[in-house]
Amino acid sequence: MRENHAPVPPPPPPPVPEGPYPAAFEVLGLSPAVLAAVRETGYEKPTTIQEKSIPIILTGKDVVGASQTGTGKTAAFALPTLTRMGAPGKFRVLVLEPVRELAAQVVEQFEKYGKHTGLRVLLVHGGVGYEKQRKGLQQGVDIVVATPGRLLDFMQEGVADLRDVEVLILDEVDRMLDMGFLPDVRRIVEKTPPERQTLFFSATMPPQIKSLADFALKDPESVEVGIRFSAAETVSHYMYPVASDQRMELLLAILKQTHFESVMIFTRTKVQADQIYSALNQLNEYKVAVMHSDIGQRDRERALQGFRNGEYEIIVATDLAARGLDVSGVTHVINYMVPEHSEDYVHRIGRTGRAQKEGDAFTLFAADELMNVASIERLISQKIERRKLEGFNYKYTTALDDEDRARAILTGRKKKKRR
Repeated sequence: MRENHAPVPPPPPPPVPEGPYPAAFEVLGLSPAVLAAVRETGYEKPTTIQEKSIPIILTGKDVVGASQTGTGKTAAFALPTLTRMGAPGKFRVLVLEPVRELAAQVVEQFEKYGKHTGLRVLLVHGGVGYEKQRKGLQQGVDIVVATPGRLLDFMQEGVADLRDVEVLILDEVDRMLDMGFLPDVRRIVEKTPPERQTLFFSATMPPQIKSLADFALKDPESVEVGIRFSAAETVSHYMYPVASDQRMELLLAILKQTHFESVMIFTRTKVQADQIYSALNQLNEYKVAVMHSDIGQRDRERALQGFRNGEYEIIVATDLAARGLDVSGVTHVINYMVPEHSEDYVHRIGRTGRAQKEGDAFTLFAADELMNVASIERLISQKIERRKLEGFNYKYTTALDDEDRARAILTGRKKKKRR
């Protein structure tokens, strides 16, 4: 029989430093404790999504939010949620995230902005032992940030009880769709009180996600910031045509000719990520890390932290790292292949050019990816400049030809195959 643990009484909130607070944040209606934490971070003005979302969330209404990566979305839901919670008590806020790294970042944000509230935050995710997380739930907590699978495990044990949840935050929902989590998310939503407030954030809204939104939300207010799919104005991005069998050679040549401080190289597959990581390591010229779902949790955290603090100058990653991860100061992003989904292009190149700093994004493409390139350009309503690397010994490929003619040739070949 499992031993029952009485929840530990919450500690009294720490004293709140006196103002002055940033005037732009002050008018939004946030509590003194939260405003004090904002002031200590040095932020002076809210971002557009924060300015639009915070007043609505403070009223208790449901919200559907969409904005580009790097716009301050986490603070947009964390600041008003912390304000509405007031004093510490019981488990009242649940935040669902698709991957561990995102969940850990959200915990950091809640802890940073809630430092003067006394509210307790717990991170719940897979890939590590159960006992520490189980103990945290048993001892009492105000906010749980979780990935769906591990939370369901604790719900089945009876350790995580969602009956008192007042605010449910579903973040990066389209990423949860990609990872097959929507059935788990529905099961979790069903166990929360119907009178809760629900905050729903997703960059895209395919039919499956709209169905979940209709199921989870009541008369939501919609907050959308900017053009949903547009490349940040601070990013200069270019397309590099290349023969398929010269892709790795061109990547290495671009790195040699580019002055960079930190580079994220994105691949479609884990195998490609490992191959590039191995090739770069063999050169003994760069400090490189690799990050994908087959890498152990601790190694992934170590790689990400090492990239953030400058221990690694290059990180090779699958799309696991493209969405939502808080990595500042990235000077260059390189797409080893054109992303299969046009939306992923915007998310990937959004890792650079953040916080109004300039950045460069390069994409390598072969002839059979011309349709993907065209799809991206339609999505962002922009023609991306083509470049050839000076001094590189190119093999012939139709990707180097006039693209309208090359696409016509490719389309003709596909039609012949169908016959």
